[in-house]
Amino acid sequence: MQPPPLAVSASCREQALAAWQRGDTAAAEQAFRRLLELLPDDAEALQFVATCELGRGDAERAIALLAAAHRAEPEDAAVLHRLGEVQMLAGAHQAAVDSLRQGLQLAPGMFVARLRLGVALEQLGRRHEAMLAYLGALDAAQAQGRWLSDDTTAPGLREAVKHAARFVAAGRRELFDAVIEPLRQRYGRSELTRVDQCLAIYLHEREADLPDPRQRPTFLYFPGIPSRTFYPRERFPEHARLEAAAGTIGEELRGVLAQDDLVPFLGTNASGELLDSSGTQGPAWDAFFFYRHGQRHDLHCTRCPRTSAMLDSLPLVRVREHAPETLFSVLRPGTHILPHRGVTNTRLVTHLPLIVPPDCALRVGGETHVWEQGRCVTFDDTFEHEAWNRGTQTRVVLILDSWNPDLSEAERAAVADLVAAIGDFNRESGTAPAAPPRS
Repeated sequence: MQPPPLAVSASCREQALAAWQRGDTAAAEQAFRRLLELLPDDAEALQFVATCELGRGDAERAIALLAAAHRAEPEDAAVLHRLGEVQMLAGAHQAAVDSLRQGLQLAPGMFVARLRLGVALEQLGRRHEAMLAYLGALDAAQAQGRWLSDDTTAPGLREAVKHAARFVAAGRRELFDAVIEPLRQRYGRSELTRVDQCLAIYLHEREADLPDPRQRPTFLYFPGIPSRTFYPRERFPEHARLEAAAGTIGEELRGVLAQDDLVPFLGTNASGELLDSSGTQGPAWDAFFFYRHGQRHDLHCTRCPRTSAMLDSLPLVRVREHAPETLFSVLRPGTHILPHRGVTNTRLVTHLPLIVPPDCALRVGGETHVWEQGRCVTFDDTFEHEAWNRGTQTRVVLILDSWNPDLSEAERAAVADLVAAIGDFNRESGTAPAAPPRS
């Protein structure tokens, strides 16, 4: 009496695995081939035999076996990764790209697969796509504590990882240089010397020599301009008009507060990371946006037409998809915005205080400022800063962006173009940073 097929296939698998564990590859292959006679779609056996065929130099047969394994297990990302790897060895780079991308759709965290995708794209001459793949591989690996040094990189991958890092560095330099070049032609290279230094710092080609150790931008440091916590009022003469309109702006604010049409500044899930409470109620930091990340909130602007018109008349920072950011910032009683830092010293933050109860203050770089109703204050938020409302009433300020007055017209234009290009690149590569909070 013959044993049932399932028992035979289980016995073959057991024999194959036992042989593989004791290092007898030939016996393991023989057992897996017997298993395939019973179960032609067994993905484990197909992959093992494919590896054996590849070891004998038959890449085409290995690819056919791995393709069969993929058909048997279409959701197995590891099979697609292995298939792409062997296709690369066979010189079938486009097929490898297709397999690796399909596998990464199933398992985006496979950083070695992403590295191999970069290699395949580079072989095809698709340099920009290769750079994005390499960057994604490096970011994914380093997020898991890998590829930070030779010690955290498998020996067989070290040269490939170093090549990927060099490729990304050169590609980003070429990309961002091309963004700035038209402005160099327009204004002259000497006018953009500090922009070139800023880009070199961003690309980690040179160290940032920060004159004040309290200042640490989280994104972009512009060298050669003074480091200040609070900026003198006379540097912003246009703010006099803003202060003169404080009463009118306050009237429109009261209409907004009456309808309670506000949103949490940090969204619904992030408050615990940056907010604390000094009272029995939970912390609350709300906002009514006129612009956010450079996008105009038309309905809000229509509801507050005089405030909106005043803001639009000011020389706000304008960077595509990034700035300006203008809003009523509403800090509820007992709320403490914990210390944090902003992204770049090219942009300063201005507050027009509209409702200032007692026991409210702003601290920048260890220097405390108490808001005065109707009187603007401008500060560099790349210094660690925090704000609190320890009183019993709500505090409200109008927040707007201001260019750092120590930047020239040419430098402002270059920074705007550069930041927009960096944002495009980060979004395309999947490495876009979160927007910074404003106090």
